[in-house]
Amino acid sequence: MRDPVSVTPEAIEESFRAHGFVCTGEVATTLYLSDALGKPLLLEGPPGVGKTEIGKLWAEFHGAELVRLQCYEGLDEAKALYEWSYGKQMLYAQLLRDKMGEMLASTADLGAALAVLRGKADEFFSRDFLLPRPLLAAITAERPVVLLVDEVDRSDEEFEAFLLEVLSDYQVSIPELGTIRARHRPRVVLTSNDTRDLSGALRRRCLYLYVDYPSFEDEIAIVESRVPGLSVALTERLVRFAQSLRKADLKKAPAVAEVVDWALALVAVGAESLSAAVLRRTLGALLKSREDVERVLAEPSRFRG
Repeated sequence: MRDPVSVTPEAIEESFRAHGFVCTGEVATTLYLSDALGKPLLLEGPPGVGKTEIGKLWAEFHGAELVRLQCYEGLDEAKALYEWSYGKQMLYAQLLRDKMGEMLASTADLGAALAVLRGKADEFFSRDFLLPRPLLAAITAERPVVLLVDEVDRSDEEFEAFLLEVLSDYQVSIPELGTIRARHRPRVVLTSNDTRDLSGALRRRCLYLYVDYPSFEDEIAIVESRVPGLSVALTERLVRFAQSLRKADLKKAPAVAEVVDWALALVAVGAESLSAAVLRRTLGALLKSREDVERVLAEPSRFRG
């Protein structure tokens, strides 16, 4: 675990850059403040700008385990918090059948049998049969973790309200076990692609940062750090090309990770330029829609910048 004294915006920037992520001063300072104030951090922005990567590298920076909750429509408490292992409960019940027979052998009627069994069923709702899901795993972890709640805007408003309750007290109530409080308060990073409005209550609970696509210079630095075999000139051309595509009306704008994949593909085929032939062979690493690929191949000069 990192010494809190060593947590500075400059140290965060340096750590992220060492992993090939160009961390701006704004990102580093917001992460630092999240730590200093003990507040969750909400990262909002278009898909593919590195919001999830920030959460992962934040865990790496602290030497902490990353616990990730991927949100989706229909996500409920059972999938996010805990479930009972019914299969394990049934297996144990089968294994204990003979023992149960011995216990009930001397009972005269159903009432007496129920009196003997009263309280025994609670043994099947102990922690031995509990399956922690991400939220409970983060709360009960033996060491501080980073809880990444990814794409929270994809979940329902009801789940958002439940999540807010958990993040307010860092404790959960399990009817069979009572209240379980966090051993260590987790660092929490929430991401949103801004597909729906999040509640004011959740936003007030968090520090907020809008994460946009990197600047031309920063994206060049990202590609150079991850694809060192590409020439400077071709790196500049492919970044300019990718950024022009983001301004076009495509079905899916290329993410930063896809730009890196494309750069790796260009190195793999020994490309020296973005010729029509090179684009036809490699554009699938950058664009993930047939309509987008066909449109760009029909007018490649329009996007070369």
